[in-house]
Amino acid sequence: MRKRILTGVVLVTVAVAALWFGGIAFAGLVAAAILVMFSEWATMHRLPSLLRRLGLAVLGAAVWVAAMMGNPAEALMLLGGGAGLGGLFAARLQKGTGRAMMLGLLYCGLPAVAMVWLRGLPWGFFATLFVMAVVWGADICAYFTGRALGGPKLAPAISPNKTWSGAAGGVVGALIVAGIMLILWPGYANLAGAGRLAALAVPLAILSILGDLYQSSLKRRAGVKDSGTLLPGHGGVMDRLDGLVPAAVAGAGAFAATGWAG
Repeated sequence: MRKRILTGVVLVTVAVAALWFGGIAFAGLVAAAILVMFSEWATMHRLPSLLRRLGLAVLGAAVWVAAMMGNPAEALMLLGGGAGLGGLFAARLQKGTGRAMMLGLLYCGLPAVAMVWLRGLPWGFFATLFVMAVVWGADICAYFTGRALGGPKLAPAISPNKTWSGAAGGVVGALIVAGIMLILWPGYANLAGAGRLAALAVPLAILSILGDLYQSSLKRRAGVKDSGTLLPGHGGVMDRLDGLVPAAVAGAGAFAATGWAG
């Protein structure tokens, strides 16, 4: 537990610092994270080295395009083209690897492009911090609430340790984060701001829990306990960012649709 907490504190500190500086600092951190994620994905799905290298190149280029151009459309086109090209290569190399290649690029690339784009908005620092903090709050509260209260299992066939009480605690944790953001985010400390952030926090928390379950199902099918060993007390980068993957995409989509981040 001590190792897990120390690692978590370091990760949060680095992430918030990069988020504060924005630009190349944040894009570089995002790129590093997703490249490691895809490497872990490739190992879990036993992708050939050619597809692994192709995927890493496509993901790195997609983050660069999103960061430099400030428009995710080109980056998404690059991801789609890379996924299609990888599928063609895989069809000749090994049966089944094409689907894993395409899913891996989307799983790692979509949240990366979403986060880089969101950070570039006028209120991008607060919007991106909100999405990240909601996932952190949901994860922490779900963990400790589940351990303290126990009760019926959430999805015993996928992840036997997760409980409904933990999921409920995760939603409460996300709402607590939304309350803190009311104080931090200029102009949001009013009833309308509270309603907006609460309306976003709850579905993002639920998505983060589903992302955690999806990652658990991937590891179960691959027959591994953790996606990697890079992070002491946490396993791999995929293990740490599994909840952020769907929340980042949904959060960026919500801010894009509402214009709440400028």
